[in-house]
Amino acid sequence: MLTVHGKGCRGLQAGSACLCTTFLFTTITPADAGTRRSREDDAFAIAYLAPRGQLALPPKKAQAIENGDDRQDRERGREAGTSSIRSNGSKPMVAGSRALFQNGIAYAPAKAPQAVKNAIWAANTLRHKPYLRGGGHGIIYDRGYDCSGTVSFVLHHAGALAAPLPSSDFGRYGERGHGRWITIYSRPGHTFATIAGLRLDTTDFRNGGNIGPRWHLDMRDTGGYVARHPVGM
Repeated sequence: MLTVHGKGCRGLQAGSACLCTTFLFTTITPADAGTRRSREDDAFAIAYLAPRGQLALPPKKAQAIENGDDRQDRERGREAGTSSIRSNGSKPMVAGSRALFQNGIAYAPAKAPQAVKNAIWAANTLRHKPYLRGGGHGIIYDRGYDCSGTVSFVLHHAGALAAPLPSSDFGRYGERGHGRWITIYSRPGHTFATIAGLRLDTTDFRNGGNIGPRWHLDMRDTGGYVARHPVGM
């Protein structure tokens, strides 16, 4: 027979209250069931620590942890609704004027100019490419890309750039300020772009390690950057 005895305890720990419940598990054999004498070597205790103001609860069954990008992708997909997706395949498109990020690819907004859609679809083809210093500079189609090589690639497919530029030259590219659809952020040593509400960058601030030309839902600090945009975009 297994008998469970519970008792509470109070204690303090820096910055939190210790709300513990101690359970004593005692094995009672038929021979001593009448006297209910416990065997100390069969008893053990379990305690749970909860933050101040919360009751301690037993641990729950392990669940898969959803990272930030997965959660935001799902939320944005729910907001847009699957019915708003116009097409899939190599040229995915979604209704409205903002791009949709789902499963690692961007859906071009239906209201965007064709040049912007082409830029988005071109960027999708780079999502498995690694970061390569100097990549995309000598040639448009390369085995890897750095920051300015990535931006040059999408602008080329938008018909807004004839040849690749280094990051410092993007500080003088196109027109000053933010664009309606595309904005290029440039400073010495780095450049990235926002297109229809998504950030295209070779730096991942959310999860780390995802280095290379990728779409991101979050924005980065633009202090020290110059904002430029293609003419008419």
